[in-house]
Amino acid sequence: MDKSPDAFRTISEVADDLDVPQHVLRFWETRFNHIKPLKRGGGRRYYRPDDIDLLKGIRHLLYGEGYTIKGVQRILKEEGVRFVQGIGRGEQTLAELHPERDIAHPDESGSIPEGLLPEEDELPPPPQRELSREALRGLQGALEELYECDRVLTSLRSPGDVAAVE
Repeated sequence: MDKSPDAFRTISEVADDLDVPQHVLRFWETRFNHIKPLKRGGGRRYYRPDDIDLLKGIRHLLYGEGYTIKGVQRILKEEGVRFVQGIGRGEQTLAELHPERDIAHPDESGSIPEGLLPEEDELPPPPQRELSREALRGLQGALEELYECDRVLTSLRSPGDVAAVE
């Protein structure tokens, strides 16, 4: 028997509905303080319909739109929980934030909208050891191949294409 739309859902039900593992939902709770499922004895989580809409909105922003966690946190701070819940219900779109441009694509300047690239502190730390001579030679070879690809592509462009790119 199906539950009422207003019924609370367990973490396993929500995880199945969102197609994410349960540990991801627990992790999101640590990153988004707006996610507050009801916890009963033994720590069992129960999600209200608004919680589920918020999770759907967060999932869409992270997986569907390519936002980083910091980008979604910024949207929650600037636009509010109701906006992200509306995204989760399909009532809101990101175009409402920036109607002058397509959020999913770079703007005319070629820059990618804020929140789509990882912040510096979200990047993995650089390796602490030096590369071997063999690894450096491999990287040098790859760089030379990239330069050659750029040269070939540039030679294939018509003069009008080059002017449009510059």
